[in-house]
Amino acid sequence: MATILVVDDELGIRALLSEILMDEGHSVELAENAAQARRMRDSLNPDLVLLDIWMPDVDGVTLLKEWSANGQLNMPVIMMSGHGTIDTAVEATKFGASAFLEKPITMQKLLRAVEQALVRPGPRNGPLASDRFSNPSAALDNDPVIRYPASAAPLLPPAPMGPQPQQSFDLDRPLREARDAFEKSYFEFHLAQEGGSMTRVAERTGLERTHLYRKLKQLGVDLSRSKRNAG
Repeated sequence: MATILVVDDELGIRALLSEILMDEGHSVELAENAAQARRMRDSLNPDLVLLDIWMPDVDGVTLLKEWSANGQLNMPVIMMSGHGTIDTAVEATKFGASAFLEKPITMQKLLRAVEQALVRPGPRNGPLASDRFSNPSAALDNDPVIRYPASAAPLLPPAPMGPQPQQSFDLDRPLREARDAFEKSYFEFHLAQEGGSMTRVAERTGLERTHLYRKLKQLGVDLSRSKRNAG
């Protein structure tokens, strides 16, 4: 898996992206401004950078230009912004950005952009052709889904031990308690089935990831145990 540097001045964005990417097995480092990003890029040599455009000290496009001019753009960079324009996105791709994500970032687009950036070949320094990004907000939607050959597919671990799909519940109790008991068993079952991955459980159960996380906390589901069982 990859080492990914997330650069964003918003604590909540950093925490959310970090959690999603770590669930996918990546190593994630965080920076809240350009100064920290410079230091971490030099010390970590990350495989990928997720870079916010609007930051208080130096904006992301300026930092991207700096890395490109100094020959330091040897990794793919995905730009992020909640207030970006098409012109800004096109400018970023001219200086080497591999993709542009518009906030709020959906989990599906994030993981798809990361996957494609990590497998896309070619040098990252210097200008890149930008005609395929004439509509940056739809660029990812137009990209083909990358599929790996069977020989390169990761081996799946043995099915984890955990809650079974058929269980008995004590119905002689208040409705709220019975419902909570069912929901807790339901989510524990899917966590065991998906190896403790919040990302895959969210997709399986049809819940937004943040909603799922709050629900598990409310029900008292032990997330650390799910990850230990996965190991």
